[in-house]
Amino acid sequence: MDLDHKVILITGASSGIGRATAVALSRRQNRITILARRESLLVELAEEIEANGSEALIISDDALDEAAANDAILKTVSRFGQIDMALLNIGAGPALNTATATAAEIKDNMRLNYDAMINFFPPLVQQMKQQEAGGVIAHTNSLAGFLGLPTQGQYSAAKAACRIFMDTARIELKPYRIRVLTLCPGFVVTERNRQEGVSTSLTMSMPQAAAHLVRALEEEIPEYLFPAVLKMQILLARVLPRFILNWILSRSVYSEHKETN
Repeated sequence: MDLDHKVILITGASSGIGRATAVALSRRQNRITILARRESLLVELAEEIEANGSEALIISDDALDEAAANDAILKTVSRFGQIDMALLNIGAGPALNTATATAAEIKDNMRLNYDAMINFFPPLVQQMKQQEAGGVIAHTNSLAGFLGLPTQGQYSAAKAACRIFMDTARIELKPYRIRVLTLCPGFVVTERNRQEGVSTSLTMSMPQAAAHLVRALEEEIPEYLFPAVLKMQILLARVLPRFILNWILSRSVYSEHKETN
């Protein structure tokens, strides 16, 4: 999709990859709905978007509220007439160990990563089915969605669920000209996540990640894993015998257990 002069909705836009992607797309004379809970940050982002020559619609709401998600779609269409592309970008993965985590902690994080995407999906589909050109629904997933990573079990599970859901939707929505994209970054340095202990050669800045996302959106790549070095490691891990993979992943858990006992 040509990403100039389009109507684009971005959730989780107040910080991180969502914000960086909104800024990148704002340089192309788009009309952009930016949604997040922190209104003050959205106001700052809207000023930057408009300074770059695009138009911004601020929606400050909770993506875990299904009614609010529906309302965001209606407000965007009311203001801009349609939605050409949506980037569903809400998620977080705080470390949790299954040896100590509570059911509430696990379910809360899974809801944040799964429900916050699903709440927007059906209303977007219903809107795009009415549009002659259909549209694009993209989800910011994670390379963690391909493996059960230590201390990230709930996050990996939620991202895997999103990925499988999007695989199904990609097939079912093709007759309606709705294209479904799953975008899977590796380690990205954000305000929340400084990736302590991760080699700098494996990390990306937010602008670097946004550049990857814009490329994948523009080329409508169905499933895009990046950066290349981590993509190859993930693909290799998926073909390793399970006992070898478990041994590799368990080393970090056992070393952490020794250090704390």
